[in-house]
Amino acid sequence: MKKGIIYGIGAYLMWGFFPVFIKQLGAAPSPQILAHRITWSFAFLFLVLLIMRQWGGFRKSVTGKRTILLYTASALLLAANWLTYIIAVNTDHVIESSLGYFINPLVSVMFGVIFLHERLRNFQWLAVGIAALGVAYLTFDYGSLPWIALILAVTFGLYGLIKKVAPLSSLNGLTLETSILLLPALVYLGFVQVQGEGVFGAGDARLTFFLAISGVITAIPLLMFSEAAHRIPLSMVGLLQYIAPTCQFLLGVLVYQEAFSPSRLVGFVIIWSALGLFWVEGYFHQRSLRPVLA
Repeated sequence: MKKGIIYGIGAYLMWGFFPVFIKQLGAAPSPQILAHRITWSFAFLFLVLLIMRQWGGFRKSVTGKRTILLYTASALLLAANWLTYIIAVNTDHVIESSLGYFINPLVSVMFGVIFLHERLRNFQWLAVGIAALGVAYLTFDYGSLPWIALILAVTFGLYGLIKKVAPLSSLNGLTLETSILLLPALVYLGFVQVQGEGVFGAGDARLTFFLAISGVITAIPLLMFSEAAHRIPLSMVGLLQYIAPTCQFLLGVLVYQEAFSPSRLVGFVIIWSALGLFWVEGYFHQRSLRPVLA
Protein backbone atom coordinates (compact mmCIF):
# COMPACT_ATOMS: atom_id res chain seq x y z
CA MET A 1 0.00 0.00 0.00
CA LYS A 2 2.78 2.49 0.93
CA LYS A 3 4.61 1.92 -2.37
CA GLY A 4 1.36 2.49 -4.22
CA ILE A 5 0.86 5.83 -2.50
CA ILE A 6 4.44 6.89 -3.26
CA TYR A 7 4.02 5.94 -6.92
CA GLY A 8 0.75 7.88 -7.06
CA ILE A 9 2.20 11.03 -5.47
CA GLY A 10 5.22 10.93 -7.79
CA ALA A 11 3.06 10.54 -10.91
CA TYR A 12 0.75 13.39 -10.01
CA LEU A 13 3.56 15.76 -9.10
CA MET A 14 5.12 15.17 -12.51
CA TRP A 15 1.76 15.70 -14.21
CA GLY A 16 1.19 18.80 -12.14
CA PHE A 17 4.20 20.51 -13.71
CA PHE A 18 3.64 19.01 -17.16
CA PRO A 19 2.31 22.29 -18.64
CA VAL A 20 5.85 23.68 -18.33
CA PHE A 21 7.05 20.97 -20.70
CA ILE A 22 4.09 21.24 -23.09
CA LYS A 23 4.70 24.99 -23.41
CA GLN A 24 8.14 24.18 -24.84
CA LEU A 25 6.41 22.38 -27.72
CA GLY A 26 4.03 25.23 -28.52
CA ALA A 27 5.55 25.86 -31.97
CA ALA A 28 4.39 22.40 -33.13
CA PRO A 29 0.77 21.62 -34.12
CA SER A 30 -1.07 19.66 -31.42
CA PRO A 31 -1.60 16.49 -33.54
CA GLN A 32 2.13 16.34 -34.27
CA ILE A 33 2.95 16.69 -30.58
CA LEU A 34 0.55 13.81 -29.85
CA ALA A 35 2.06 11.62 -32.58
CA HIS A 36 5.58 12.26 -31.32
CA ARG A 37 4.57 11.51 -27.73
CA ILE A 38 3.20 8.15 -28.88
CA THR A 39 6.20 7.32 -31.08
CA TRP A 40 8.91 8.29 -28.62
CA SER A 41 7.06 6.73 -25.70
CA PHE A 42 7.00 3.40 -27.51
CA ALA A 43 10.70 3.75 -28.41
CA PHE A 44 11.58 4.41 -24.77
CA LEU A 45 9.45 1.53 -23.46
CA PHE A 46 10.84 -0.84 -26.11
CA LEU A 47 14.37 0.08 -25.01
CA VAL A 48 13.48 -0.51 -21.36
CA LEU A 49 12.09 -3.95 -22.18
CA LEU A 50 15.24 -4.84 -24.12
CA ILE A 51 17.54 -3.68 -21.32
CA MET A 52 15.50 -5.64 -18.77
CA ARG A 53 15.40 -8.64 -21.15
CA GLN A 54 11.61 -8.72 -20.97
CA TRP A 55 10.70 -8.27 -24.64
CA GLY A 56 10.04 -11.98 -25.03
CA GLY A 57 7.88 -11.99 -21.93
CA PHE A 58 5.96 -9.00 -23.24
CA ARG A 59 5.20 -10.74 -26.54
CA LYS A 60 3.99 -13.86 -24.73
CA SER A 61 1.77 -11.81 -22.39
CA VAL A 62 -0.08 -10.12 -25.25
CA THR A 63 -2.55 -12.91 -25.88
CA GLY A 64 -6.31 -13.22 -25.77
CA LYS A 65 -9.08 -11.21 -27.36
CA ARG A 66 -10.13 -9.66 -24.04
CA THR A 67 -6.62 -8.32 -23.38
CA ILE A 68 -6.34 -6.77 -26.83
CA LEU A 69 -9.79 -5.18 -26.58
CA LEU A 70 -9.12 -3.78 -23.11
CA TYR A 71 -5.84 -2.20 -24.12
CA THR A 72 -7.19 -0.90 -27.40
CA ALA A 73 -9.89 0.91 -25.42
CA SER A 74 -7.37 2.27 -22.91
CA ALA A 75 -5.03 3.35 -25.75
CA LEU A 76 -7.81 5.32 -27.47
CA LEU A 77 -8.80 6.96 -24.18
CA LEU A 78 -5.18 7.86 -23.54
CA ALA A 79 -4.77 9.42 -26.98
CA ALA A 80 -7.97 11.47 -26.58
CA ASN A 81 -6.83 12.67 -23.15
CA TRP A 82 -3.34 13.62 -24.39
CA LEU A 83 -4.64 15.53 -27.40
CA THR A 84 -7.21 17.45 -25.36
CA TYR A 85 -4.61 18.36 -22.76
CA ILE A 86 -2.06 19.51 -25.35
CA ILE A 87 -4.67 21.74 -27.00
CA ALA A 88 -5.74 23.14 -23.62
CA VAL A 89 -2.21 24.08 -22.53
CA ASN A 90 -1.17 25.58 -25.84
CA THR A 91 -4.36 27.66 -26.12
CA ASP A 92 -3.87 29.14 -22.62
CA HIS A 93 -6.48 27.01 -20.86
CA VAL A 94 -4.23 25.62 -18.13
CA ILE A 95 -6.71 26.63 -15.41
CA GLU A 96 -9.59 24.91 -17.22
CA SER A 97 -7.47 21.81 -17.69
CA SER A 98 -6.80 21.86 -13.95
CA LEU A 99 -10.59 21.94 -13.43
CA GLY A 100 -10.79 18.76 -15.49
CA TYR A 101 -8.38 17.02 -13.16
CA PHE A 102 -10.22 18.38 -10.12
CA ILE A 103 -13.36 16.72 -11.51
CA ASN A 104 -11.47 13.55 -12.40
CA PRO A 105 -11.12 12.25 -8.82
CA LEU A 106 -14.91 12.44 -8.46
CA VAL A 107 -15.21 10.35 -11.61
CA SER A 108 -12.65 7.84 -10.33
CA VAL A 109 -14.36 7.56 -6.95
CA MET A 110 -17.76 6.98 -8.56
CA PHE A 111 -16.36 4.46 -11.05
CA GLY A 112 -14.79 2.62 -8.11
CA VAL A 113 -18.16 2.48 -6.32
CA ILE A 114 -20.25 1.59 -9.38
CA PHE A 115 -18.02 -0.86 -11.23
CA LEU A 116 -15.61 -2.21 -8.60
CA HIS A 117 -18.05 -2.15 -5.66
CA GLU A 118 -15.71 -0.09 -3.49
CA ARG A 119 -17.58 1.32 -0.50
CA LEU A 120 -17.53 4.86 0.82
CA ARG A 121 -18.27 5.83 4.40
CA ASN A 122 -20.80 8.53 5.26
CA PHE A 123 -18.30 11.39 5.56
CA GLN A 124 -16.65 10.29 2.34
CA TRP A 125 -20.00 10.56 0.59
CA LEU A 126 -20.39 14.02 2.13
CA ALA A 127 -16.99 15.04 0.75
CA VAL A 128 -17.92 13.77 -2.71
CA GLY A 129 -21.18 15.70 -2.53
CA ILE A 130 -19.40 18.94 -1.54
CA ALA A 131 -16.89 18.51 -4.36
CA ALA A 132 -19.73 17.90 -6.83
CA LEU A 133 -21.34 21.12 -5.59
CA GLY A 134 -18.10 22.97 -6.27
CA VAL A 135 -17.92 21.57 -9.79
CA ALA A 136 -21.54 22.56 -10.43
CA TYR A 137 -20.81 26.07 -9.18
CA LEU A 138 -17.81 26.40 -11.48
CA THR A 139 -19.85 25.17 -14.42
CA PHE A 140 -22.46 27.83 -13.67
CA ASP A 141 -19.73 30.46 -13.35
CA TYR A 142 -18.30 29.53 -16.75
CA GLY A 143 -21.74 30.07 -18.28
CA SER A 144 -21.50 26.86 -20.30
CA LEU A 145 -20.25 23.34 -19.96
CA PRO A 146 -16.45 23.36 -19.59
CA TRP A 147 -15.86 20.86 -22.37
CA ILE A 148 -12.09 20.66 -21.99
CA ALA A 149 -12.46 19.88 -18.30
CA LEU A 150 -15.19 17.28 -18.85
CA ILE A 151 -13.32 15.46 -21.64
CA LEU A 152 -10.15 15.29 -19.54
CA ALA A 153 -12.06 14.05 -16.50
CA VAL A 154 -14.06 11.34 -18.23
CA THR A 155 -11.30 10.00 -20.50
CA PHE A 156 -8.78 9.67 -17.69
CA GLY A 157 -11.38 8.33 -15.27
CA LEU A 158 -12.25 5.56 -17.71
CA TYR A 159 -8.55 4.96 -18.37
CA GLY A 160 -7.92 4.51 -14.64
CA LEU A 161 -10.85 2.09 -14.38
CA ILE A 162 -9.50 -0.07 -17.21
CA LYS A 163 -5.99 -0.05 -15.72
CA LYS A 164 -7.45 -1.26 -12.44
CA VAL A 165 -8.86 -4.43 -14.04
CA ALA A 166 -6.36 -4.89 -16.89
CA PRO A 167 -4.22 -8.04 -16.60
CA LEU A 168 -0.77 -6.85 -17.74
CA SER A 169 1.97 -5.27 -15.67
CA SER A 170 2.42 -1.51 -15.80
CA LEU A 171 5.34 -1.69 -18.23
CA ASN A 172 3.79 -4.29 -20.53
CA GLY A 173 0.42 -2.56 -20.50
CA LEU A 174 1.76 0.85 -21.45
CA THR A 175 3.99 -0.72 -24.12
CA LEU A 176 0.98 -2.45 -25.64
CA GLU A 177 -1.05 0.78 -25.58
CA THR A 178 1.63 2.78 -27.35
CA SER A 179 2.24 -0.05 -29.84
CA ILE A 180 -1.47 0.00 -30.74
CA LEU A 181 -1.24 3.73 -31.42
CA LEU A 182 2.20 3.58 -33.07
CA LEU A 183 1.24 2.76 -36.68
CA PRO A 184 -1.37 5.57 -37.02
CA ALA A 185 1.12 7.97 -35.41
CA LEU A 186 3.91 7.02 -37.82
CA VAL A 187 1.61 7.21 -40.85
CA TYR A 188 0.49 10.70 -39.81
CA LEU A 189 4.04 11.91 -39.16
CA GLY A 190 5.16 10.52 -42.49
CA PHE A 191 2.31 12.29 -44.24
CA VAL A 192 3.03 15.73 -42.73
CA GLN A 193 6.73 15.26 -43.43
CA VAL A 194 6.04 14.56 -47.10
CA GLN A 195 3.75 17.60 -47.21
CA GLY A 196 6.57 19.73 -45.85
CA GLU A 197 4.63 20.50 -42.66
CA GLY A 198 6.61 18.36 -40.25
CA VAL A 199 8.41 20.24 -37.49
CA PHE A 200 10.77 17.49 -36.32
CA GLY A 201 14.28 18.15 -37.61
CA ALA A 202 13.05 21.15 -39.61
CA GLY A 203 15.61 23.59 -38.28
CA ASP A 204 14.52 24.26 -34.71
CA ALA A 205 16.97 22.08 -32.78
CA ARG A 206 15.41 22.98 -29.43
CA LEU A 207 11.93 21.90 -30.52
CA THR A 208 13.31 18.69 -32.03
CA PHE A 209 15.06 17.89 -28.75
CA PHE A 210 11.93 18.41 -26.66
CA LEU A 211 9.86 16.29 -29.04
CA ALA A 212 12.46 13.51 -28.80
CA ILE A 213 12.44 13.42 -25.00
CA SER A 214 8.64 13.59 -24.85
CA GLY A 215 8.58 9.79 -24.68
CA VAL A 216 10.55 9.67 -21.43
CA ILE A 217 8.60 12.56 -19.91
CA THR A 218 5.34 10.86 -20.90
CA ALA A 219 6.10 7.26 -19.99
CA ILE A 220 7.57 7.63 -16.50
CA PRO A 221 4.52 9.15 -14.73
CA LEU A 222 2.19 6.78 -16.61
CA LEU A 223 4.18 3.78 -15.38
CA MET A 224 4.04 5.16 -11.86
CA PHE A 225 0.29 5.77 -12.18
CA SER A 226 -0.30 2.23 -13.42
CA GLU A 227 1.59 0.81 -10.44
CA ALA A 228 -0.46 2.99 -8.09
CA ALA A 229 -3.73 1.90 -9.71
CA HIS A 230 -2.80 -1.77 -9.19
CA ARG A 231 -1.66 -1.36 -5.58
CA ILE A 232 -4.24 0.95 -3.96
CA PRO A 233 -8.05 1.34 -4.10
CA LEU A 234 -9.39 3.41 -6.98
CA SER A 235 -11.04 5.76 -4.49
CA MET A 236 -7.60 6.57 -3.03
CA VAL A 237 -6.21 7.05 -6.53
CA GLY A 238 -9.00 9.57 -6.99
CA LEU A 239 -7.86 11.52 -3.94
CA LEU A 240 -4.20 11.63 -4.93
CA GLN A 241 -5.24 13.08 -8.27
CA TYR A 242 -5.89 16.43 -6.61
CA ILE A 243 -2.12 16.97 -6.45
CA ALA A 244 -1.77 17.45 -10.21
CA PRO A 245 -4.59 19.97 -10.78
CA THR A 246 -3.50 22.02 -7.78
CA CYS A 247 -0.04 22.40 -9.29
CA GLN A 248 -1.54 23.14 -12.71
CA PHE A 249 -3.91 25.70 -11.21
CA LEU A 250 -1.05 27.51 -9.50
CA LEU A 251 0.97 27.50 -12.72
CA GLY A 252 -1.98 28.92 -14.65
CA VAL A 253 -2.60 31.71 -12.16
CA LEU A 254 0.89 32.60 -10.94
CA VAL A 255 3.18 31.75 -13.85
CA TYR A 256 1.04 32.03 -17.00
CA GLN A 257 -1.26 34.69 -15.50
CA GLU A 258 -4.46 33.36 -17.02
CA ALA A 259 -7.70 35.16 -16.13
CA PHE A 260 -9.14 33.92 -12.82
CA SER A 261 -12.03 35.78 -11.24
CA PRO A 262 -12.86 35.82 -7.49
CA SER A 263 -16.09 33.94 -8.23
CA ARG A 264 -14.12 31.05 -9.72
CA LEU A 265 -11.90 31.03 -6.66
CA VAL A 266 -15.03 30.29 -4.59
CA GLY A 267 -15.66 27.14 -6.61
CA PHE A 268 -12.08 25.95 -6.23
CA VAL A 269 -12.21 26.59 -2.47
CA ILE A 270 -15.35 24.44 -2.20
CA ILE A 271 -13.58 21.58 -3.97
CA TRP A 272 -10.44 21.96 -1.84
CA SER A 273 -12.63 21.88 1.29
CA ALA A 274 -14.13 18.59 0.13
CA LEU A 275 -10.64 17.18 -0.37
CA GLY A 276 -9.67 18.27 3.15
CA LEU A 277 -12.74 16.58 4.62
CA PHE A 278 -11.96 13.37 2.73
CA TRP A 279 -8.37 13.31 4.01
CA VAL A 280 -9.33 14.12 7.61
CA GLU A 281 -12.01 11.43 7.63
CA GLY A 282 -9.58 8.89 6.22
CA TYR A 283 -6.93 9.82 8.78
CA PHE A 284 -9.24 9.35 11.77
CA HIS A 285 -10.67 6.16 10.29
CA GLN A 286 -7.19 4.66 10.04
CA ARG A 287 -6.41 5.74 13.61
CA SER A 288 -9.58 4.04 14.85
CA LEU A 289 -8.43 0.76 13.26
CA ARG A 290 -4.96 0.71 14.86
CA PRO A 291 -5.99 -0.68 18.29
CA VAL A 292 -8.00 -3.41 16.55
CA LEU A 293 -5.06 -4.32 14.29
CA ALA A 294 -2.68 -4.33 17.26
